Amino acid sequence: MEARILFQSRMKIRGFRSEVWLPLAPAELFDFFSDAGNLNVLTPPWLHLSVVTPMPVEMKPGAQIDYRMRVHGLPIRWRTRITLWDPPHRFDDEQIIGPYRRWLHTHTFEKYDGGTNVCDLISYAVPVDFLTHRLFVRPEIEKIFGFRSSELTKRFLRRK
Repeated sequence: MEARILFQSRMKIRGFRSEVWLPLAPAELFDFFSDAGNLNVLTPPWLHLSVVTPMPVEMKPGAQIDYRMRVHGLPIRWRTRITLWDPPHRFDDEQIIGPYRRWLHTHTFEKYDGGTNVCDLISYAVPVDFLTHRLFVRPEIEKIFGFRSSELTKRFLRRK
C-alpha cells in the first residue's frame, strides 16, 4: 500500500478547461448531457466511440458506463463512474478503467447572460507523462473538446 501511495504522489496531474455559452436554460442542457446516448454526438467520429452499457443509463452517483473507442487506431476500453450528481448544476465522472492514470471530468452548467455557460473541467494524469503528454495527449484532448464545443454550438445556437 505504501508503494502505491508513493507512486501516485509522483503522478503529474494536469488540468484542462473548456467553456461554451449556449442560449438555453441550465436544466435543458443538463438533460442533454445526462443522456449517455448523446455522447456519440459530442465525441469526434475519428474516435469510433461505442457505448457498451445498455441504454438508457440511469444517471446517479455510482452509475457506471462502459465504452469502446479507437485512439490512433488502438482499441481502448473505458469505464467511468458518476461520482457527483447535482441536477441541473453539475455532475462528475471518473475513469475506473481506461488509458489514463487519472481522469476526473467535472461538467458545470451556470446560468449566464440569458443562457448557460457550460464548462468541462478535466483533471488527468497519463503514463510516461514526460514523453506522451505534450506530443500526443494534450493535442488530442484539445481536438476532442474543440469538436465538442463546435457540435454544441451548431446544435444549440441554431435553435435560438
